[in-house]
Amino acid sequence: MNSIDSALWDATLERLLDDVYTFAMTGPRRDEDWGRDVLAVMDRSVTDPRGWQTLEWQIDKEGRENVRPSFPFLPLTAEQVHAWTYPVTASAAAELLASLTQEWFFEGRPVRTRADRDDVLADARMVLGRFGADADFRTSSDLARTSASPDFLAVSTDEAGVFWSFNAN
Repeated sequence: MNSIDSALWDATLERLLDDVYTFAMTGPRRDEDWGRDVLAVMDRSVTDPRGWQTLEWQIDKEGRENVRPSFPFLPLTAEQVHAWTYPVTASAAAELLASLTQEWFFEGRPVRTRADRDDVLADARMVLGRFGADADFRTSSDLARTSASPDFLAVSTDEAGVFWSFNAN
């Protein structure tokens, strides 16, 4: 599914992640090493190549200005991004992205038991659809160490996207 446009992306991204403490940004693929492209997105040194909406809570603005541009992320190298992330299937990436919609402090019912589960998963697949059928999905989740079926990072040949929730279950 790669027939997503700006209006659909914006609406879906907001519906999926606007109510939680998240980071959802995309940048261009410029380096042979996708890890460097991911770091550029986390460092906010690139902008969305299509000019589409991004999400970032302003709560971290002071840290970015006074500590480092990648705040609240740790300063990493591309090698660390490679070593600390694991490949997952597109289906697992959508399920993991859907799980970022729940804030563990406040959410009484996880996505898997909610009545709108299928809608949330459809939104997650739509957001990730931007990266194309050949996208490489990776996660820092320990669950992916032994299985490709449990995304915070999505990489395609043209763009790199980072999706992170700071209060997710």
